[in-house]
Amino acid sequence: MTADAVDVYAPRDTADVAEAVALAACTGRKVKPIGSGHSFTAVGQPVDLQLQMQRVSGVVAHDVSTGRVRVRAGTPLHVLNPALERLGLAMPNLGDIDRQTISGALSTGTHGTGLRFTGLSGFVVGVEMVLADGSIVRYDDAHRPDLVPAAALGLGALGVVTEYELQCVPAFLLKAHEAPSTLDAVLGSLDETVDAADHFEFYWFPHTDRVLTKTSTRISDPGQRAPLPRWREVLDDQLLSNTLFEGINRLTTAVPQAIPRVNQVSGRALSERTYTDSSYKIFATQRTVRFRESEFAVPRAVVPELLAELKAYCDRRDELVAFPVEVRFAAADDRWLSTAFGRETGYVAIHQYHRRDHRAYFDAFWSMLRSIEGARPHWGKMHDLTAADLRPRYERYDDFVALRDELDPERVFENPYLATVLG
Repeated sequence: MTADAVDVYAPRDTADVAEAVALAACTGRKVKPIGSGHSFTAVGQPVDLQLQMQRVSGVVAHDVSTGRVRVRAGTPLHVLNPALERLGLAMPNLGDIDRQTISGALSTGTHGTGLRFTGLSGFVVGVEMVLADGSIVRYDDAHRPDLVPAAALGLGALGVVTEYELQCVPAFLLKAHEAPSTLDAVLGSLDETVDAADHFEFYWFPHTDRVLTKTSTRISDPGQRAPLPRWREVLDDQLLSNTLFEGINRLTTAVPQAIPRVNQVSGRALSERTYTDSSYKIFATQRTVRFRESEFAVPRAVVPELLAELKAYCDRRDELVAFPVEVRFAAADDRWLSTAFGRETGYVAIHQYHRRDHRAYFDAFWSMLRSIEGARPHWGKMHDLTAADLRPRYERYDDFVALRDELDPERVFENPYLATVLG
């Protein structure tokens, strides 16, 4: 996503953000903050003024006894996570990428996996935000706590968030067990597996029955740390998962007929491995291969049905797909625009290599989802839904729109994406 004729400003702190917003608003200009630009949608696309938030970064305060941490909005997750560990703390759960800023991750509904844990916005207990008139507000336990569930996941539509207060937990390890399996075997025991595991996810290779599962168990004893040997980490996570995978995608882009066979070989080449390390090192993985992604949240019980339909589509070979399909799970939460609002949720994410046309595959996936009641798109990943489609999928949608009308009546923070999804 690109933007032309846009002014760029890098504020230093909350007061600087407030001054920039107030000046823009009084001259009729729209303002949009940006973090790492990780989203696949245009949720962060600027119109007139882009605020680059990199300097509004760092931990402001922490309390180990309560686990509360105040962090500036522009802090990247890959910086925040080791900083929390040095304080003896950790985020309760994380997604599988750590390149986003904390604000970008929270504002778009980033989540991890594990039915006992919400998405990242569920850990937010306080928000500091600059409103459209340049005023600074704070929602927390003492000031309008009823608005924290709205502001924690706000799509950048309510104001410019400058600081979050997070409910963290004592630092912990994760023991990860990765193992090959088959799609039928995984789906046959899916409920039992997801219920029993702290964190469970799997990757299915289209045009095959092959699956890679990853089960992670929380460990509080730091003495059990047993990370992968450096050579294995380099081989598996850098050479095979990134360098070789990039080569495979370039090859199959030139010769797409080879994709089913390549996926069979790749799926059967997977080996079992177990390793234990700091939680954030297990949650997140390094990805250098560029792709496009669409992810939808559906009621947990619907996941096998959706995967069966997706497999039938791939088996017909209407479209050849080299990228694995990622499946994760999360607990219900109370964030107004959360994809897991009010229900246990399964997530199905599809990907297409950036050099290949994604449209036929993604359109087919979206068509499958139209018959699933309550299917909700990840706000930072590609979808084709409008405000009219989204309104009945969120119980608090109209409440959020009404709050937006109150806080930003002149639409200082609007861009084309927000106009589409919020009306």
